[in-house]
Amino acid sequence: MSQLDLAAINADLGRNAPALVEWALGLGQPTIVTTNFRPFEAVILHLVSQVKPDAPVVWMDNGYNTEATYRFADEVTKQLGLNLQIYLPLRSRAHREAVEGPTPALDDPRHAAFTEEVKLEPFARALRETAPKVWFTALRATDTAVRAQMDPVSINPDGLIKVAPLLHWSSKDLHEYCVKHGLPNNFDYVDPTKGEDNRECGLHIAH
Repeated sequence: MSQLDLAAINADLGRNAPALVEWALGLGQPTIVTTNFRPFEAVILHLVSQVKPDAPVVWMDNGYNTEATYRFADEVTKQLGLNLQIYLPLRSRAHREAVEGPTPALDDPRHAAFTEEVKLEPFARALRETAPKVWFTALRATDTAVRAQMDPVSINPDGLIKVAPLLHWSSKDLHEYCVKHGLPNNFDYVDPTKGEDNRECGLHIAH
């Protein structure tokens, strides 16, 4: 796997999401798709599940999602027949808030530990348990400055092949795909680890 010609793959397939998904799944390696059920997440889930219906879909449910997000997660999972695997923090939201109070603000020194507990530790656990070689993610270049510098296919230091088929898609592209394929959407979404839409959550810096 270390012999992949990333430059050629990104040049040839980086702006062709269906072809990139086909290529990555064609490697025949253990694969996961991560999702947070934010707006337009149905697109990556549809692209991958159409080729590999049983691909594990990993959701780190932080316990702070909106009611609409939970309903959306159930709707997409049922419509696409997803193999959804939910990873929860080791403490429930009720337990955490009883002991430590509400979600710490972004400038609160405790915020890093909060992000670690509700997002990073569950993801590290998911990686250990699913042991993927290929990781599909719906991140987009317009999300953050960090993501704007990424390539559609990259290899992490640990050898995990990270595939972002939608990296160069606009919101208009995503919307039109949802309409074409009759996919549901959800705009009532909040990430408690980020605060602002264009703040990097830490997961894609750590991985």
